Amino acid sequence: MPEALIALGGNVGDVRATFRRAISMICGMTQAALLARSSDYATPPWGEEQQDRFVNACIAIDTSLDPHALLFSLHKIEKRLGRDRANERRWGPRTLDLDLLAYDDASIVQHGLTLPHPRMFERAFVLVPLMDIAPDQSIGGRTPREALATLSTEGIERLPELH
Repeated sequence: MPEALIALGGNVGDVRATFRRAISMICGMTQAALLARSSDYATPPWGEEQQDRFVNACIAIDTSLDPHALLFSLHKIEKRLGRDRANERRWGPRTLDLDLLAYDDASIVQHGLTLPHPRMFERAFVLVPLMDIAPDQSIGGRTPREALATLSTEGIERLPELH
């Protein structure tokens, strides 16, 4: 089955509990197997900086869904867990953000879906958790390790494991 890499983020409510629910829903709704899960990281806000810190993580899954169906499912899960894409501010507070980072080695540029994710290599808040699960995986010709070496990780902190 194809492997997908997904980034999780949020800064409203109990984000870590939301992540647990989201990962369970991802596996259930997409008939996916969870292959790996990063630690959770507290990260500075991006874009709109006058808001609470975010929590970010990444997962790797095996799924039989094609990339479009997977992205549709991720958006449905975001909505079920409180995200209102239509009425939110760009880079503003949110309960949950699920980004499809990569789908095997697929290269797709279509309205609504670009793979690999076009800005993942610019964002330390994505790459730091991705380093936990896929540091040397080639994604669009680069590895998370190579990309992160060019970015600042200031303000990013690994959170203690939950029991």
